[in-house]
Amino acid sequence: MHENDKENEDGLRDRLVRVGVELLDAEGIQALSLREIARRAGVSHGAPRRYFPAHLDLLSAIARQGFAQLANRVAEEDPEGASARERIEVLARVYLDYADTRRGMFELMFRHDLLESGRLGLRETSLPLFAHLTALVARVRPGAEPAVLAGALWANLHGLAQLWHWGSLRLATGGDDPGPLLTAALDAHLGPSEPTP
Repeated sequence: MHENDKENEDGLRDRLVRVGVELLDAEGIQALSLREIARRAGVSHGAPRRYFPAHLDLLSAIARQGFAQLANRVAEEDPEGASARERIEVLARVYLDYADTRRGMFELMFRHDLLESGRLGLRETSLPLFAHLTALVARVRPGAEPAVLAGALWANLHGLAQLWHWGSLRLATGGDDPGPLLTAALDAHLGPSEPTP
């Protein structure tokens, strides 16, 4: 293959993923059909199949972008030099903000029942953030099973994000700020934070 052809091929593949991300952000997961992505990318409806033989392959490539973006946000916000507990709180706030501001992407990223997690390196993209959380949990709660505790905390955060978005927690608690719920979740899993002097 000629070098320019390879660049064009890579460019079209990237464009299909970019259009998929834009469509997901604008209209949600239900809008992500190969046909609609191809139409918006300005190519024939069969063109995506050259790069993504199955619809799940394209969904996985789109979700991979989401995991990379979330990891970048966590890295940008991570207060190095802060305590492990403070770093977990920042990570949790970034996670909840991402769930709120990138709703469609958030829903797609964690639908491993829909995604081909092994074929396009999705597993390698999604697990490092969990490993980061697990390492921080191990520092806060030495002697605990860090992966289990991190998994329970993640499940709690994910549930908080979903139930807040659906309005269930607002209705049940009468609150309009998820912050106190986040603090309660962190205290439940990690113990109360140390008071600042």
